[in-house]
This record gives sequence, structure tokens and C-alpha cells, in this order.
Amino acid sequence: MDYLEYRGYKGSIEYSLADKCFVGKVQGLGNKVLILYEGNTIDELRKDFEEGIDSYLEGCKADGEEPVKPYSGKLNLRMPSELHARVAAFAASAGTTINEFINRAIRHELEHECAL
Repeated sequence: MDYLEYRGYKGSIEYSLADKCFVGKVQGLGNKVLILYEGNTIDELRKDFEEGIDSYLEGCKADGEEPVKPYSGKLNLRMPSELHARVAAFAASAGTTINEFINRAIRHELEHECAL
């Protein structure tokens, strides 16, 4: 899937048949912040996307607030204890960390899914 990227933020690209224009939403901001944008062309969509992010960051600065950062890279993962033990044992036997093992497994799954 294609996306827009600006100042560390990523946004979706969709087409609204009802509105007959491109629309999008900045991803990874949780429930606290919603940044939407639209345009009749991809260039207009990109411009509105960038202006939305700039406006959000300027508003945070003016209010003395820290902007929400998209996708920090930290993820709390819950799994059954038996699976955790198997992952730990496998990672140790492969000479890697649990974190690296999970990252590789996710990359592999994404590459497999994207190839379909």
C-alpha cells in the first residue's frame, strides 16, 4: 500500500467515491489526535497532508504541548506463557534475542502476505 510521509508522520491514501476526491488520515497517533486531509489530485492531497501536520505541530508548540509521535517502535506484546517459553528457547538456540526473533518473524510474515 502506498502512503504519504512527512516530518516522520505517515498518512493513508484513499479515494472517496461519495466525495469524488482523495482522502487520508495520519496513521499511528492513537485516539488522542486525528489529522484528516483531502484533495482532488494527489498533489493537492499531499499539500493538505503536509499543511495538516505543520498546523498540528505549530498548535502543539503554541500550547506548550509535546506532539504525539507516531509509532514509537515500542510494542507491548501479550502471549501465552507456553509460547513465550518456546520463543525464548528458540531465540537462545539461534543465538539471538527474543526481540530480534519476533522482528524477523513479523518481517517474514509481512513479506509473505505482500507477495500474495
